[in-house]
Amino acid sequence: MPARSSVPSPLTSGARRVELLCHVTGLVLVLSGLAHLIVFAVDGGPWDGPVSWRKPVTFGVSFGVTLIAVTWVTSYLRVGPRLRALLLTVFAADCVVEVGGITLQAWRGVPSHLDMETPFDTAVSMTLAVGGGILMVLLTVFALASFRHRPSGPAGMDLAVRSGFAILLVALASGAAMIARGVVLTRTGHQEAAYRSTAPLKPLHGVSLHAVLVLPALAWLLSHAPWSETARRRTLYAAIGCYVAAVIGAGVRAALTH
Repeated sequence: MPARSSVPSPLTSGARRVELLCHVTGLVLVLSGLAHLIVFAVDGGPWDGPVSWRKPVTFGVSFGVTLIAVTWVTSYLRVGPRLRALLLTVFAADCVVEVGGITLQAWRGVPSHLDMETPFDTAVSMTLAVGGGILMVLLTVFALASFRHRPSGPAGMDLAVRSGFAILLVALASGAAMIARGVVLTRTGHQEAAYRSTAPLKPLHGVSLHAVLVLPALAWLLSHAPWSETARRRTLYAAIGCYVAAVIGAGVRAALTH
C-alpha cells in the first residue's frame, strides 16, 4: 500500500490560514482594548456613560477574546471546512468593524451606539447595529451546528461546547433587546433614556457572552487532569450549573432593575 502523503491539502491549508488570521486579529483587538486603558489613565474622564474610554477597552478585549474563542471552539463542530472558513472570515471582519467604529467614536468624543445627532454619527450607529445583527446570525449558525451534530474532542467537550453556545444565545437575545429598545427610544426622541435603557441588561449580556470560552476551556483542562472520568464529568456539570445560576441571577437583576 503506498504511503499516505503528509502534504496538507489546499482546503486544510486554507482553513488553517483563516484560523491563524482570526487568532491574530483577535489578539490585535485585545491589545487595542488594553492600550486604551493607558489612554484612560492619561486622559482621565468618566469610566461609565455613553462617552468614555471604557467602551474601546471593554469592546476591544471582549470582541478579541470572543473571536479567538469561537475560532477555537468551532474546530470541534462538524461543519464543512469551506463553510467554517467563510463564516469565521466574515465574523472576524465584523468584529474589526464593531471595535473600529466604537473606538473611532470614543476618540471623537461622541456616543458610538444610538447616536443620531449627525448624518455621520447615524451612519456609524447603524453600521454597528447591522454588524451586531450579522454577529448574531453567525453565532446562531454555529450554535445550531453544535446541536445538530455532536461536537468532537476530548471527553466532556461536547457537553461544554453545547452548553457554551446555549448560554451564548442568551447573550445574543439580550444584545438584540438592548439594540431594539435603544433604537425605539431614540427614534421617539428619548435620547438620554435610550442610553440608560441598556444598563440593566449589560451584566446579563457580559456574563452569558463568554460561556463559549469558559466552559470548553474547563473541559479541555479537565481532560488533562489525573482524575477519573466520573470526577471530571461531575466537575463539569457543577461548573455548568454555577454558570447557569450566574446567568439566571444576572437576568433576575435585569428584570428587577428594569
